[in-house]
Amino acid sequence: MRKFLMITTAILVLFIVGYFTFLYNATYSEGFRSGELIKVSNKGVAFKTWEGEISQGISGAQIFSFSVMDSEEKVILDLKEMEGQYVQVKYVERYRTFPWWGDTRYFITDVKKVNSPFKIK
Repeated sequence: MRKFLMITTAILVLFIVGYFTFLYNATYSEGFRSGELIKVSNKGVAFKTWEGEISQGISGAQIFSFSVMDSEEKVILDLKEMEGQYVQVKYVERYRTFPWWGDTRYFITDVKKVNSPFKIK
């Protein structure tokens, strides 16, 4: 009986470690989104995370919410500078997130300023 419990516990621990390793490293999708950067904030009580929003339509009809990892310091600085401007962001979508990573499953890895298609020339 003792051997059975030890084997069962070992299998359970390996499953849990494998599950969290998968969540930590696996990505669901990668891509780009463009829109007007309307919000960048550092929020949270127990875990401070960087969150933002991009308006992808006219008058904020479609909002893309995203998070930024603390390790992406250049991206955070660029987002602060580009707030209110039309930007293109590169993102990675994860299967799940951890509370210390952010509120969303979308994590920005790069940002650049682009011309708005709505501007009258």
